Amino acid sequence: MSEMPPRGAERDLFRDTWVRYLGYANEVGEAFRSLVPAAVVWLSYGVSSSYVLADAIDKGKKARDMPSPEAGRSTRVTVAVVDTFVWQALASVAIPGFTINRVCAASLYILGTATRWPLAVRKWTTTALGLLVIPVIIHPIDRSVDFLLDSSLRKLYPSVEKPSSS
Repeated sequence: MSEMPPRGAERDLFRDTWVRYLGYANEVGEAFRSLVPAAVVWLSYGVSSSYVLADAIDKGKKARDMPSPEAGRSTRVTVAVVDTFVWQALASVAIPGFTINRVCAASLYILGTATRWPLAVRKWTTTALGLLVIPVIIHPIDRSVDFLLDSSLRKLYPSVEKPSSS
């Protein structure tokens, strides 16, 4: 979870509270993929995607409510929504989901070829490994997505204040 805001600053529901963990639901779903029906994994993606959409809408509303000249308001709202949506979609759903999926698939394969463990033990070991990897990948992925957007999409924004994504 991100650092707490300075005293007196407004807490961001989607970044500074337990709600942030909803963005990691798909990673948990991917870790459990070998043990649960595919529908459960897809449901976890629905939870994470709903979090991403809700955060983008929230940032758009906050941008809309900032005092400023009316001329730049719609641009500011659009930038806030697009930047938040793209950042969250990449950093909270797509990249970590793919990463955990591949870590779990590789570990299940390796355990199947390198051990004689029963399938149930291999699946639970794979799930445990997937869950353990989640906190390790979060910050590197977040920083990488920041770099990616700073190097691409954010260069397209007009000279309005750039949104803070993480």
